[in-house]
Amino acid sequence: MSKVASFLWILLLAKIVASAPAPVDMSVSDATAATPSTSGTTIASNTDSALEATATVEFISTDPNGVLWNEESNPSIVTAERGKLGASVIGPDNIPTDLQNPDFLAPPTTDSGTVSNAKWPFALSHNRLQTGGWARQENIGVMPIATEMAGVNMRLEAGAIRELHWHKTAEWAYVLKGSTQITAVDTEGRNYLATVGPGDLWYFPAGIPHSLQATGDDEEGSEFLLVFDDGDFSEDSTFLLTDWLSHVPYEVIQKNFQIDNSDAFAHIPKEELYIFPSTVPEDDASAPESPQGTVPNPYSFALSKANATQSSGGSVKIVDSTSFTVSTTIAVAEVTVEPGAMRELHWHPTMDEWSFFIEGTARVTIFASQGTARTFNYQPGDIGYVPAAYGHYVENTGNTTMKFLEIFKSDRFEDISLNQWLALTPPAIVKAHLNIDDATISQLSKVKPVVIGPGA
Repeated sequence: MSKVASFLWILLLAKIVASAPAPVDMSVSDATAATPSTSGTTIASNTDSALEATATVEFISTDPNGVLWNEESNPSIVTAERGKLGASVIGPDNIPTDLQNPDFLAPPTTDSGTVSNAKWPFALSHNRLQTGGWARQENIGVMPIATEMAGVNMRLEAGAIRELHWHKTAEWAYVLKGSTQITAVDTEGRNYLATVGPGDLWYFPAGIPHSLQATGDDEEGSEFLLVFDDGDFSEDSTFLLTDWLSHVPYEVIQKNFQIDNSDAFAHIPKEELYIFPSTVPEDDASAPESPQGTVPNPYSFALSKANATQSSGGSVKIVDSTSFTVSTTIAVAEVTVEPGAMRELHWHPTMDEWSFFIEGTARVTIFASQGTARTFNYQPGDIGYVPAAYGHYVENTGNTTMKFLEIFKSDRFEDISLNQWLALTPPAIVKAHLNIDDATISQLSKVKPVVIGPGA
């Protein structure tokens, strides 16, 4: 054999040896060998059966990712840093905004990717001031993610009237303070009048003409939240009585009403009234008697008097068309969450959630699939939005009760509980996914917890 041939043969043998698999240390169990090591992660001794499944990725981090500060914190601690990530802010900064939104400036390390902004404070909405009240709105113009619903926050002084009007969309309302007299007439000529108090609801289907008037004393009047089942809704495009008649030739108005006095309608306002002052209605006010009768399904609902379902961390009241028959396009859950507690991890299969925060402070992480998640902080008067099927929770981050509304463009309220889903799935499947033990699985709730207490 030539020297060249001998050299090539040696190179071939070396390549074969280098590509051979390394010997297996049989003193290590198959389960352990298949499980990546993660410092600081402890697996319960009785999870061996779960670990026998093929583990292919590292375990999650158990490092804390809590809220770093709040509105009461010393501004000096505000910084764009979490652990070893980030850096201090050395340029101009809006500290009050940072104090309200710690998870914007220093998000948890579990946040990833891009989720559209899901927070809008009514405090940033342009306010329309009128003699007798005001109104400010939210729609896709200021919150593009909120495509299914829009909101209006409105205030009426005692006696002030939101003039007779109608919309192309349905109008749903939640009374925040005071009381409001509502009136309406349906397509059959049946009418309705009721006074709606704090925590109560009203609903007018699309196209139904109605009015709103604040009752009570001069000190209070009323304030309420309006929700419309179209994210592109604008309060400025409402059909108003005075706006319409001021754009109809006068002789047509006379002909329409067939009134003998030619000056009867000469004092119709030249421009829309929108909100205007008037006399406080009587407590026993009633609608004119209609030959057609009153509406068969009331346009108001006394949510304030409904019983709440209590859970370990708070309570929930659910109202949809099964209890408030006329409300066919809007469903709501009024939720309270105690300090340290949370609205459980869940999602809504087919419905976007439009949220409104009434009391306390909250933290919400929205999971949008494909490794994408973002965390938001909310204060009273803020609007939140979670698209359909996005996983989320709502945690009370303050030391007082947190109260908020979950509102849906739907005739029925629906959600899926992570707790319940796992509890009702065969244990072996759950263990294979999460590497948890039988004792942990036995504690999962087969009934939706809804609001979970801090010690649960």
